[in-house]
Amino acid sequence: MGILSSLAKLFSSDSNSNSAPSADPVEYNGFFITPTPQPDQGQYRICAQITKGEGESQKVHQFIRSDLVANRDECVELTVRKAKLTIDQLGEQIF
Repeated sequence: MGILSSLAKLFSSDSNSNSAPSADPVEYNGFFITPTPQPDQGQYRICAQITKGEGESQKVHQFIRSDLVANRDECVELTVRKAKLTIDQLGEQIF
């Protein structure tokens, strides 16, 4: 069966296999949250890049959660809510 599933993957037309396009950044308390929902088994995983600052002083945190959401737009909305909560809880310690 391993060979058949490998062949099926070669011929599948799943254009979202690598990543979905990121959503517009959201500014929150001096941080920027850029949702980057990741396709996973027909759903989307909560994922974002949280940044603060500019240029060489810019700090970046890759925010990934185990939650899966069926709809990309709902995933973006939930990602922003969870990222804001994390920023409220950790602040600068997120980096």
